[in-house]
Amino acid sequence: MFEILVNIFNALLYKPLFNSLVFLYNYLPGHDFGISIILLTFIIRIIIYPLSVKAINSQKSLQKVQPKIQEIQKKYKDDKEKQAKEILEIYKTEKVNPFSGIFLAIIQLPILIALYKVFWQGLDPKELVNLYNFVLNPGQINAIFLGIIDLSKANIAIAILAGIVQFYQTKMLMPPKNQPVANKSSDFSQMMQMQMTYFFPILTVIILLGLPSALGLYWTASGIFSIIQQYFILRQK
Repeated sequence: MFEILVNIFNALLYKPLFNSLVFLYNYLPGHDFGISIILLTFIIRIIIYPLSVKAINSQKSLQKVQPKIQEIQKKYKDDKEKQAKEILEIYKTEKVNPFSGIFLAIIQLPILIALYKVFWQGLDPKELVNLYNFVLNPGQINAIFLGIIDLSKANIAIAILAGIVQFYQTKMLMPPKNQPVANKSSDFSQMMQMQMTYFFPILTVIILLGLPSALGLYWTASGIFSIIQQYFILRQK
């Protein structure tokens, strides 16, 4: 059963991503592996763009109903069951999905795992046997980015940059300081927001320090594209 799942994962994610990366690498002037990763990141962000828009809109809508949730928490502070029922009713009435952001993260997780495998194993010439017939075999892949950074190894600068980008990306979605919010001790979404803003960027840096910097470059580029998307979506709203 596990072998079947691995084969499905390779067929649906690993091989398409690996072939797309090699295809871009082949046709880019100078065969810059880092630029290939950035272009692949852009393509992935376009594919998941509808989910990103939905998650951002849901996040802002969730912030909008926080005052109502605060009132319910005060009104039914001694009746947790009634409190939960009323809050769910608000979510239903306002058409807010508090888990949309988590859903987007779940969607991206298999992509991250596949990219990890691409960057960890894909540079091995033996992996080139996984290329489709229409993708030219380059013989070997030079992992140098801009002529100075070896993306096959960890890089502290890229890891820190990825953490900074993630912090700013999450900070953009934080509610204004003067906006009323629900009681933090009982508001799960508020607690998760705080953790995502301050804890996850630090965790990201720590994790990327032990991984090929190609993954850090993807994470950084993906975050920058997300910031641009968020800017225009929030500007429209």
